[in-house]
Amino acid sequence: MPSSQQPAWLKTLIADQGPPPKLFAWTPENLDLGAKHNTPAINLTGGRNDLDRRVFILGVGNIGRLYASCLARQPRPPPITLVVHRKELLTQWVQGDGVELTRDSVAIKNKDFDIEWWTRTAPDHGPVREVADGKKLRNLFISTKASAAMPEADRLRGYLDRHSTVVFAQNGMSKLWPPHGQEYIAHRYEAGNAPSFLACIVNHGVLSIGPFKSVHTAPADASIGPVLVNPQPPPSVEFFMTQIAAAPLLNSKSVSAGELWLLQLEKLVMNAIINPLTALLRCKNGELFAGGELNNPLGQVLDKLLAETSAVIHALVNHESSADILASYMDQNQPSKSDIPTENIHELQKGLAERFSLPYLKKKLYRFGVQVGENRSSMLQDVEAGKPTEIRDFNGWLVDMAAFLDQRLDVSTHRTLIELVEGNVILNQAELANRLL
Repeated sequence: MPSSQQPAWLKTLIADQGPPPKLFAWTPENLDLGAKHNTPAINLTGGRNDLDRRVFILGVGNIGRLYASCLARQPRPPPITLVVHRKELLTQWVQGDGVELTRDSVAIKNKDFDIEWWTRTAPDHGPVREVADGKKLRNLFISTKASAAMPEADRLRGYLDRHSTVVFAQNGMSKLWPPHGQEYIAHRYEAGNAPSFLACIVNHGVLSIGPFKSVHTAPADASIGPVLVNPQPPPSVEFFMTQIAAAPLLNSKSVSAGELWLLQLEKLVMNAIINPLTALLRCKNGELFAGGELNNPLGQVLDKLLAETSAVIHALVNHESSADILASYMDQNQPSKSDIPTENIHELQKGLAERFSLPYLKKKLYRFGVQVGENRSSMLQDVEAGKPTEIRDFNGWLVDMAAFLDQRLDVSTHRTLIELVEGNVILNQAELANRLL
């Protein structure tokens, strides 16, 4: 593939020709806290012997806390290690009550987790250990922000192999779907030795109220399915999917790769519109839809964004790079057929043209907007907290995909949205319409 058609994330990772980094696993034992706080001694001299069952949750924000809390509530939970991104969080963990998830005004606290910080710097206090004791991770759950997910997975490639399973739980489309996933694998792993990659779609609403503390504001459901899985999947794939499907309160179901792809596309439509608009207007989700489907300026903005999004998805569904996913979808939904006639793929494409048509997407968006009307979008929470947003993984994905599929596709409104959000602009509805229409 010409480099001009490669997205920025892929160019960056491919340009790095160095070996995988050696990473050290800091624990509270590596903190020089004096006598004030006692940290439990963990004897790992001989290394862990539970890597086949141990789940490492990298990214302990809202989604990481939700999954950690739910996985730990099983009758026979797997051992779980939380992996934080700052040394200071180890100290806060020692001083705090563990993961706290509040649901229906009841706070559930759990400190029965191991916790680590992974870094290139060896600790100068306490035991010195490499990630996974220099072995391979078997079950890695990445729940960072979307922009950090692939860089983190890539940084850990030295601790992953064909026996490993990596589960991504981010908003937006998985970066490993065609057309770019196989190219990444070919550059980073020896043939046949890449891990299996799965992804979750999380529809739950979760609000952060402090380090390791979240409120389960809107219980819903979730899905998990394969993105890139080895032809002979390792046991960790079934283990991981079973653990997540069985976790209380997640209400998670397993889906095929094709259905996961379509569900991610549908959720992307919602995220690429609700998130940036609420961030710019500094409003709850419901305010975008307060006027109903009337022909007002804000409604015209929604229509314009939906039209651009619909056109990109139509082009993607009909592009040759999507043929294998569509074939997989047909195969999963028609298991009795040993071969898939071309006309059936064409029928599926026609059906998807309807599923992602402007009228259908508009009805779905307004219905969803009312359901989550009282919620504050993740992007609104990010801009209010002064944090980077996921705009490049929502609207930026549409812009990148349009450039890959057909440079004649118009995504100018999405480009403008990216500029406004990254410029930390605050607008009222009239100003927003003036900028985008």
